[in-house]
Amino acid sequence: MPAKLSTTISKIATISNTTNSVLVKKFCEYMKANGASERHQNNSLKMVIAFANFLGPDVTFYDIMRKDQITAFLDTKIKSLGEDPDKKWITTWNYYLIHIKLFFRWLHNHNGKAEDEILSQSEWITP
Repeated sequence: MPAKLSTTISKIATISNTTNSVLVKKFCEYMKANGASERHQNNSLKMVIAFANFLGPDVTFYDIMRKDQITAFLDTKIKSLGEDPDKKWITTWNYYLIHIKLFFRWLHNHNGKAEDEILSQSEWITP
């Protein structure tokens, strides 16, 4: 049985790096505010939480600068030909990639955007 969104959200607190935990919470709020379906939110959060746990307590999402840092995680989804003769792992690998790309686009483009807009608006106001 698939995990409920509330269960997945409760697992955000188990992320060992507090910076990553805060970022995942903000990402969750962003998806809710933009009307993403619960299923989409749940899937995205599960993928990002798994990646955060893979990174461990010493690496934040801000430290990810090279694609090989992400592919190292994605490559953990590869199964041997004996385990998966039809190579269905490729679908899983790509599915994780899609959700992680979504998260990093949000991190780069939207995280802190409201604060930036407030600062830019205050520049227009002169006493």
